[in-house]
Amino acid sequence: MQYRPIGNTGISASIIGLGAEHLDTKPSATVDEVIGTALEQGINMMDLFMPGETVRTNIGKALAGKRDKMHIQGHIGSTDINEQYDVSRDLGVCKKYFENLLRCLHTDYIDFGMLFFIDSEKSFTQVFEGEILKYAQDLKKQGTIRAIGASSHNPIIARRMVETGILDLLMFSINPAFDMAPRGVNVLDHLDGQGKPFGYEKNLDSDRATLYRLCEQRGVGITVMKTLGAGKLLSKEHTPFSRELTVGQCIHYALTRPAVVSTLIGCSSAAQVHEAVGYLDMDDTARDYSGIIEQYQGSFKGNCVYCNHCLPCPQGINIADVNKYLDIAVLDEKAVPPSITQHYKALNSHGSDCIACGSCEERCPFSVPVIKNMERAAALFGV
Repeated sequence: MQYRPIGNTGISASIIGLGAEHLDTKPSATVDEVIGTALEQGINMMDLFMPGETVRTNIGKALAGKRDKMHIQGHIGSTDINEQYDVSRDLGVCKKYFENLLRCLHTDYIDFGMLFFIDSEKSFTQVFEGEILKYAQDLKKQGTIRAIGASSHNPIIARRMVETGILDLLMFSINPAFDMAPRGVNVLDHLDGQGKPFGYEKNLDSDRATLYRLCEQRGVGITVMKTLGAGKLLSKEHTPFSRELTVGQCIHYALTRPAVVSTLIGCSSAAQVHEAVGYLDMDDTARDYSGIIEQYQGSFKGNCVYCNHCLPCPQGINIADVNKYLDIAVLDEKAVPPSITQHYKALNSHGSDCIACGSCEERCPFSVPVIKNMERAAALFGV
């Protein structure tokens, strides 16, 4: 395993980490097998945002006697209502769930106390100008958490959080489909000899490129969620590119972004852990993704590439975000990840707000059936 230091925390993260969402609803034996395999392979970084007591308890059992071997991202604000994921900005509720996390894990500390799901101005204000941030800072002073992090999918809000100087770690969604600039032809023209993309700011969305550079500059490590695009990028049918990428290529893409320290891969079996860790044995040719995404523009007729050429929408719908969550959800409509539903519903406007004016379809360079997609999203997510 390879490890990267996380800013000035004194903690180093394995470049392959474990996203624990897929362990939810799994039996204790499966949780034990997955976490045991991860530890055997040198994985020492895990994200645990799920609020359910059962999955937390199962993870606690799997880590019994090995707690010091795994750095845990535990979220402040992740809650549930009637066994469904939710987010709270109520300090009392946040405390209840965070203290429950400590009890379930049989531990007296969490490595990274993550301010949960800060994607909007409202959330930023509620957390950073309210009681929740002070609570996290007090936990850090007490040693209950060792560092403060936050999770976000919005590069503008994420940048604001980093600029406060408070964060040690940012969990952010990174993959080629999310990152590509509308007019980019090649994300990676060539390497600078040190494994980092040269001239990447010319090929990536400028807000995202700025965020990654800022994190690198400020010593804020990035752990990556959605590395595989919820499996979309691995699917011949659903990839936005001319052909699907491999797990290794997706991991390599994320690891070549500035400030990235670990890719958190969701695994529900030992085999999936081994597949992710297999990245370490790949040569440069197997890792190279540039030949696939260089055909990005012009090869996706009918497929949204999240470029936002369709905007502005008279109804204020962020069409790219609706399409992004829809694309992930349709991989398995019978088992849409709760977090994807949550992210969709957190948008200011939804598919149901579409008035079918058609202005978006006139501007779309890829002939995406936006109106149909809005209808489908409304039906699938219920709003």
